[in-house]
Amino acid sequence: MSTRRAARCAAAIATLATALATLAGCSRSHEQGPPSTGAAPHAAILVRGGGPEPDSLDPQKARGFEAQSILRDLCEGLTTLDRTASVAPGVASTWGVSTDGRVYVFKLRREARWSNGDPVVAADFVAGLRRLVDPATASGYAQYIDVIANAGDIVAGRKPPQALGVAAPDDSTVVVTLATPAPYLPTLLSHPSACPVHRPTLAAHPEGLARPGVMLSNGAFVLQEWVPGSYILARRNPYYWNNAATRLDAVKYLLIPDENAELTRYRGGELEVTFVVPRGQFDWIKANLADQLHVSPQLTTYYYGFNLRRAPFRDKPKLRRALSLVIDREKLAQRVLRVGELPAWGWVPPGIDNYSAQSFDYRGEPMAARVAEAQRLYREAGYSREQPLTFELRYNSGEVHTKLAVAIASMWKEALGADVRLTQVEFKSLLQDIDRGDVEMFRSSWVGDYNDAYTFAQYLKSDFGVNLPHYASAAYDALLRRAAAEADGARRRALLEEAERVALRDHPLIPLYFYVNKHLVKPEVQGWYDNVMNVVYSKDLALKGGAAPAAQQPQRQR
Repeated sequence: MSTRRAARCAAAIATLATALATLAGCSRSHEQGPPSTGAAPHAAILVRGGGPEPDSLDPQKARGFEAQSILRDLCEGLTTLDRTASVAPGVASTWGVSTDGRVYVFKLRREARWSNGDPVVAADFVAGLRRLVDPATASGYAQYIDVIANAGDIVAGRKPPQALGVAAPDDSTVVVTLATPAPYLPTLLSHPSACPVHRPTLAAHPEGLARPGVMLSNGAFVLQEWVPGSYILARRNPYYWNNAATRLDAVKYLLIPDENAELTRYRGGELEVTFVVPRGQFDWIKANLADQLHVSPQLTTYYYGFNLRRAPFRDKPKLRRALSLVIDREKLAQRVLRVGELPAWGWVPPGIDNYSAQSFDYRGEPMAARVAEAQRLYREAGYSREQPLTFELRYNSGEVHTKLAVAIASMWKEALGADVRLTQVEFKSLLQDIDRGDVEMFRSSWVGDYNDAYTFAQYLKSDFGVNLPHYASAAYDALLRRAAAEADGARRRALLEEAERVALRDHPLIPLYFYVNKHLVKPEVQGWYDNVMNVVYSKDLALKGGAAPAAQQPQRQR
C-alpha cells in the first residue's frame, strides 16, 4: 500500500469509526441499536471517482448522472437492476400486473428498514411518487412517471398530487394504476427519482432533505459527509434489508471534474475506481493498464442542444440542419474521441431492446454533397461569409468537451464561415445557465433511464421537465401519445420510430456520438461488472483482503 493511500485510508477509517460511534450513542433506548459493522481497525472503504459535483442528492430533485450514480447506493426503489441491467426485486420482493396491463401490485419486504430502523412502508413510496410530480418540488423528472394515471394533470397543476394513481392499501402493498399500458414500468421504478421518502424527515426538513445528518437512507449506504469540491462519504447502513450481503463498510466518492486529474489520483493510489477515462491518455492506458481498463457500450447520447426559445436558432430548422450537416462525426470518433464511441446519426442509441434506431436522411451522403446543401441552407437563412452567423457554444469543463468544441467550431468555420464563441463553465453553472435560458447552444447528454426507447423519446416531449432545447412539436407529441396508449408491441415500436424520424427532421439538437462506459478498476476490487446502463452498485463490490464481516440486521417490530 502506498504512503498516500495508507494516509487516506486511515483518515477515512477515523471518520467512519466516529460516525458509527455517534450512531450507536444516539440509538433510542427502547430499540435495539445497530450492530457493529466492523469499521475499525480493518474497515473496507471503497473509493470511487464521483465525477463533477452533484447538483443534489435529493432523490426527487437530482438531475445529473453523477448524482444518480451515488443515489443508487443510498436509496432503493420498489425494483432495482441486476448485473446485466435487467430489472430485479428491490424493496418489493414480488409484483404482478392485471390482464389489461394497467394495474401493478407490488409486495414489500417486511424486513425493509430506513437507516434509523424505521420500517419502510408502502406509504413512503406513495409519498415519494407524489412528491416527484408535485409542481412545488420542481423536479426535472416530474414527467418521468407520466404513464401513471393523472401524473400529467398533476404536473400541469390541474389536479392535486393526491390524485396520482398510486395507493397503499396496507403497509406491505403498493398499487400503481397506469393511464396506459407500460410494460417497462418495473424497470422505470428502479430509477432513483422513484425512491421512497421518510415522511417525518421530509416534514421536518422540506428544503434540506439531502444533508448529512438529516438524510435517511433505505439503501445499502447512508450519507455521512459531503465536502463540496472534495468528496462525499457514505457509510454502510446496518438496517438495510440485505446488509448481510454487503461487504463494504463505506464508499467515498471523490468529486473530480477533470479526467486527467482523476487518472493522476488513481495512479497515485487515491481511488480504486475511476468515473471516466481521459481520451488523451487512452493509448498509454491500453499499453500500461490494460488489465484494469473496462470499456463497454452504454445507452447515452452526447449532443449539442439549441435554445429554441431565442435567436438565432428559434424557428430556423434549416439553419440547424446546416450546422449538423457539416459535422464529420466519423472524424470526431476516430481522431478526437478515440476510445470506441460510435458516431451518432440519430437520437436513440443502438442496443435498445425491441427498437431499430433511426438516422438522419443525409447519413451516407458524401461530405462534399452535405457541405453544398449546408451552404445553400445557410444562405437561405440570411448568412454568408461576409455576414456570418455568430453565436456562443457553452459547455462544462472537461478535456473531451473542450476538444470536441474546438474541432466542431473549426468545421463550422471552414464549411460555412460561422463564428463561434466557445465558453467553458463548471457543470452546475451550465445547468443553471440552461435553466435560465441564458444559452444559445449548449453541450449535454442524455442517459437512458431504462432499456426502452421511450426513455429517449420522452426527453423531447414538449412538456417533459428536462427537455433542455425546449423542443415543441404537435406531431411528435401526438405520436408519443399514441405509442403510450398502444398495447401491441410492434405498433408501439413503429410509432416510436416514426417519432424519432420527426425529431430528426426538425433538428432540435445535434447528436454527436453514443457513449461507451470507460472505467479503470484496481485489481483489489472484487465483483465489478459492466452493462449498458453503466450502473454498478457498490453493495455488489468488495475489496480483496478487506471485506467487512457480514452484520446481522437489527430487528424491530412493525
